[in-house]
Amino acid sequence: SYQRFASCYRCFYKLQPEMTRSIYDQFVSQLQTSIKEEIQEVKDEGNLEMLFNSLDKIVEEAKNQEEPAWRPSGIPEEDVRSAMVPYLLKHRSYLRKILKEKEEENRKVAESVLAGRDRIAELQQLIQARKQAWQ
Repeated sequence: SYQRFASCYRCFYKLQPEMTRSIYDQFVSQLQTSIKEEIQEVKDEGNLEMLFNSLDKIVEEAKNQEEPAWRPSGIPEEDVRSAMVPYLLKHRSYLRKILKEKEEENRKVAESVLAGRDRIAELQQLIQARKQAWQ
């Protein structure tokens, strides 16, 4: 306030009260300008205007929602569990599906390998029989 300013510079105020008022007005004006510039710099550096606009958009979208938004319970273990369990269950079902596919693929490959071994055994017997017949 002007009274506080004047009390800080009492001697100067007693000699020239009008000048003290003028100095006070200039000081307040410069201070307001400086503060506005600092706030604008912070807004520009942090891209706050865009963030505030996106926050306003989120708030507007939330007005149309009928169900309440998720709120933490205050117990971190339960909060993490409630967020992670659905994800982990989904991931587990995905992994089980992949496992079944790989097991089926491995079964087919194993059958193919066994069939190949049987064919090799047959060919070896055929070769052995022809070799004996030739001798």
